[in-house]
This record gives sequence, C-alpha cells and structure tokens, in this order.
Amino acid sequence: GAEHKGDQWFKKRLLPLNLDAAMQLSYWLTNIFIHRSKMPQTTPYSSKFNPSTYSNSHSHRQPVEENYGGLHYRDNKLVSGSLEALIQLLVPTVDYYPDRSYIFTFLLSSRLFLHPFELMSRVCYLCVDHHRVGDPQTDKKRIREIAPKIVQLLTEWTETFPYDFRDERMMRSLKEMTHRLAFGDELSRRAMQRLIQRLLRKLTTLGQYEESLATSSAAAAAMDRPLALKSKQQLVRREECVLNLCDDPFVFAQQLTHIEMERLSYIGPEEFVQAFAQKRPSDNHKSFFSKRKVSNLEAYVEWFNRLSYLIATEICMPVKKKHRARVLEFFIDVAQECFNIGNFNSLMAIITGMNMNPVSRLKKTWNKVNTDKFDILVHQMDPSSNFYSYRTALRGATQRSSTAHTSQEMIVIPFFSLFIKDIYFLNEGCVNRLPNGHINFEKFWELAKQVSEFLSWRQVICPFERDRKTLQYLISTPVFSEDELQLTSYESEGPENNLERDMRRSLRSECFFENPCLRH
Repeated sequence: GAEHKGDQWFKKRLLPLNLDAAMQLSYWLTNIFIHRSKMPQTTPYSSKFNPSTYSNSHSHRQPVEENYGGLHYRDNKLVSGSLEALIQLLVPTVDYYPDRSYIFTFLLSSRLFLHPFELMSRVCYLCVDHHRVGDPQTDKKRIREIAPKIVQLLTEWTETFPYDFRDERMMRSLKEMTHRLAFGDELSRRAMQRLIQRLLRKLTTLGQYEESLATSSAAAAAMDRPLALKSKQQLVRREECVLNLCDDPFVFAQQLTHIEMERLSYIGPEEFVQAFAQKRPSDNHKSFFSKRKVSNLEAYVEWFNRLSYLIATEICMPVKKKHRARVLEFFIDVAQECFNIGNFNSLMAIITGMNMNPVSRLKKTWNKVNTDKFDILVHQMDPSSNFYSYRTALRGATQRSSTAHTSQEMIVIPFFSLFIKDIYFLNEGCVNRLPNGHINFEKFWELAKQVSEFLSWRQVICPFERDRKTLQYLISTPVFSEDELQLTSYESEGPENNLERDMRRSLRSECFFENPCLRH
C-alpha cells in the first residue's frame, strides 16, 4: 500500500514535478550541557556510508548498546539521540572536533526539527558565550584556543550549505561571530572575513543563475498558450530541423551534458530534505519553511520535461517522412552518446520523448529506422525490477568515476526523478523520531549517504567545449505542447481508427483558423 501510494505521488509530482509540500516542523531547544569526554566518536565517513550498516546482519553476535548523555550507540555507531545532545555533539571544544561525516549529516537533517538560524544561534552560544567566566584575560585565552575550530566548522557549513545564509539572520550571526573571534585572535578574524567574502561571491553567482532561470521560464510561459491562441508562425512546420544546427551526435550529447551539469551544480543538498519535509497532523509548531526552497531542484526536473518535449517536437516537425526518420536516427545516436558519457538523465529524457504517443504512433517513420540500438537503450532504462538494469549501469559509471584518469570519465549524471523517488521512499519508510523521543539518526546516516554521493557527482567540471548556438537552441527554442504534438503527428501520418479521427477533429476545432502549415 505504501509503495502504491508513493508511485501515485511520483507520477503526479515528479513528472512533471511540482513540489508544493508544506515545509514545516520545529522543536525548541533546552539548556542542558552534555559532557562528551567519554563518548565514542561518531562513525568515520567511509564506515558510516557502508551499506552493511543498514542491512540485516547474518551474525548471531549480540550488538553492544551504549548510552552517553542522551546519545545512543550500537557497536560504537551513533544510532539515535535527543536533539540537544546531537547539537552539543556538533559543537567543537578545545580538545574535540566532530567528524566531518557527522557535521554533514546533522546539518542536512537538523532542518527537519529546527530552523538553521535557530541551530546557528545555539552553536554560537555553546561555542563562545556559554563558557565566558567574566575575566577578560581568561575569556580571551579560551577564544584564542577554540577559534580555529569554530572557523573550521563555519567553513564547512558555508561551503556545503551556502543557501542557508541567504537568511539575513544567518549572515548577521556570522558577522557577530567574526567580531567575537576578533576579541581573542586576529588570524581567526581574518579567516572569517575571507570566509564571508567567499560566501557572498557564491550567493551572488546563485542569484544570477536563478535570475537567468526566471527569464527563461518567463519566455517559455509566453509560448505555453492554448492551441487556439497560437499564431500561424508559432505552429508552422518546417523542412529544416535540428540537423542543420548540429549533426554530430557526440557534440550534441556534450552540450546536453553541459546543461545537466550546470543545473546539477546549483542544487543545494538541503533541497532534498526540504522537498519532503511535511507538517504532520500531530505537529502544531510554527512553520519555518514559509517560502519554498527547492527552486533549483524543481528547475532541474522541469529541464527534463522540456528536453522530452523538445525531442518529440523535433521528430514530429518535419513534413517529409525521410526527414523525420533522419531526426529519429540522430536522437538515437545522441542517446547512445549520453549513455557512454554517463549522462543518464538526458538519456532518459530522449527515450521519454520518443515514447510519447505522437512519436511512437508514427509507424511509417519508425519502419525506415534501424531500432536495434534504441531497443538496447530502452532495455538499459527499463523500469522493471526497480530499474535493475539502470542501477547496474549507474554503479558501473560510479565505479569508473572513482578510478577516473580524465575529467570525462568522472561524469555521472543520474536519472534524477528516480533519485528523488529513492529519497522520498527513504523518508516515508523510516520515522524521524523514535518512541522515546530520540531522533532516528540511522535514517539520517542513510540519507546523508545518498545525498553525499550526489554531491560528488555535482562537483565534477564539464570538460567539453561549449557550442553556444546549440546550447541556446536547447535552452530557448519553442517546443510543442502535448496537443500540438498530437495534431502534428496526425497530420504527418493520418489517424488509423475512429478514436484517432475524432481526436484529430477535436484538436483542429480548437484553432480559430485553418492552418495550412499543419496540413498536407
């Protein structure tokens, strides 16, 4: 039942995705200070992401359970804890610094329980104010001792979750911490200033990217009008096609990879958590996700949908059958090149476009094409057995990336909607809190494992040369709507039954004019 429910959600919201989930859930902090001198260390990064940690063990050995000040460990691995204890574990001291794996996992998941600003305030208090004794010299000495570790923690936060600092309160806290560190250590003050400068540059770049997305979306919306409101020029069919712009499948696949990797690079890891952070009926706390914060994730899924419709448009557009067949063959070759590169998202978008009814029904066109290569690619992305073939290919690409000698071998671009679906089922299949009120940290280790793998794919720099004309075409050329594709398909190869004839008649009647450009 849960899987069926999830599939319905997936179909409704990921193709196309429209993440409107209310993003709420907040818990207030207490003022308990927890000593950690005898605690086991949090799990090392490599061990934490070992799948065996989350699978059923065949060993009959009884696991060792330990509790330390609100934290529960199993075989020396942190599995749960109170929110306050987990916050305290994040805070460095003179002789302690948390594992990077723990920092990432807690910063990623904590936003389900409190706003990043609340966490920032708590961390600042515990790092500095909590230990003030009132003696200026003693306080200055302590700040000097702990300052490098505070800088390191804030560096990891700002570099991995920079979007948290679009909140003015976060930036204010960051600047206040700079002033506090200046009291004891000039070197740390300068390090904080450099940190803030890097952060501001990153946020500026993000703002420019989102502005360009907004411009592109506005242009696309202008074209996305009912069929009846389209002009002849907008619906005109043409002899020329994409092949006049770029007839090299490898170059075309490279340009698709440029767009994929650019859009991937702007998705913040926190968006995967915030996308599914829903307010439960029993949660009456304030909403701290007042604005949707998954815009880059949404934009990437929208790009997949656009590419699918672009493929279908280019195949249906040519008037002559032989021209449609050439375009079809070209995109099969592009799909093959995408697979070779490791660009599974574009590969799936191309297959999706070709499997749309307006394209798949063009039997006379398909009969002129050798589909052996296409059939193999379809098999690679077959959804049966939970996309077993695709997941096998993805593991192979990931392994190639980990041992790569060139930038091209490092490229891994997953089928993104399935990646989101996996995270969705992880979120739905495991509770956030255990019956004793502890946060279920086993769940968040697994979540961090999946998201950190995405971050490793995201950081690769695309090595291919840019073709500006092709890139501009891919981003901005108009595409047909579903109805326009269907009508164009019927005009290319006539209806085969009464149902299709009725459909064509209905689509034609939506126009205010007889468009000769859509008729033989």
